Amino acid sequence: MSDGADDRRRVVVRRADRPGDLGWVVMVHGEVYARQFGWNTDFEALVAQVVAGYAAGHDPAREAAWIAEVDGARAGCVLLVDGGGEGLAKLRVLVVTPAARGLGLGTRLVGDALAFAREAGYRRVTLWTTGNLASARRIYEHFGFALADEEPVHRFGHDLVGQNWTLALDAGPAAR
Repeated sequence: MSDGADDRRRVVVRRADRPGDLGWVVMVHGEVYARQFGWNTDFEALVAQVVAGYAAGHDPAREAAWIAEVDGARAGCVLLVDGGGEGLAKLRVLVVTPAARGLGLGTRLVGDALAFAREAGYRRVTLWTTGNLASARRIYEHFGFALADEEPVHRFGHDLVGQNWTLALDAGPAAR
């Protein structure tokens, strides 16, 4: 039985357009993945490159970033960027802080990103992740992403399984 505490939490998903938002994306990835998985700063550097590329000149009609807030504090994020191919977008850097998990933020963030992708005219969305991120994988599967390929990789100080996932936008459920 719930004590109702979560029911009173104020959850907002908004564009990542405030000072500090993009820096927070980099910082939270470094902190969360180091604490949860023991990943080294190579991961934080990768996220910094993704965020810097976005910040350096994204097309607001085709690319966007979102921040989820819980009770006014940043608690999650995701980016959708052009994938460089005909009608192709990439979903990048999804994370929800441990304290905010279980509130549906990951699903809301991905749903908003996919709705934006459809409105922007993308026909397909891809993403890269690692096989140990089970919660993220469940979100991707919920929206209809399919595993395209996977291979063993040594990244972020660990042996992992790198995975590429893809979604044809007419194949998955509409964003909620």
